[in-house]
Amino acid sequence: MFVRMDDRVSELIEAARAAARHAHAPYSRYGVGAALRMADGGIVTGTNFENASYGLSLCAETVALATANAQGRLREVVEVAVVAGPIGADGLPAGDVLASPCGRCRQMLNESAQLGGRDLLVHCGAPDGDAVVTYRLSELLPHSFGPRDLGVEG
Repeated sequence: MFVRMDDRVSELIEAARAAARHAHAPYSRYGVGAALRMADGGIVTGTNFENASYGLSLCAETVALATANAQGRLREVVEVAVVAGPIGADGLPAGDVLASPCGRCRQMLNESAQLGGRDLLVHCGAPDGDAVVTYRLSELLPHSFGPRDLGVEG
């Protein structure tokens, strides 16, 4: 883990914050936004999308990865930012707690990382404040299982 904030990371965190404002989270009231930095510098975002049948809900990171995949760019992800917080009375996520991807999302990110042949940087921010903590995906998901284990190379 290391703390790192520069213009590129700030831009990615802001994209995740903007995505979190569109969270469909009527059940948990917890908005999450994710922003993926692609190899060409572009950004793909996603937000959590809950469903009354809870098991059908989608995490923000999964939505962003599915969007990148639909664009044929799953192997191009180089870093991700995640911002999450409870939804306030104004309908927007708030708070200063740094959230990291859940276990399922760590596994989904690992799929992209292994196919792309890289160890993704994962920046964790909050809806409010400037604090950001950065991890390598390999720190968040040590001894991972992925495409390499099945003989699929990037």
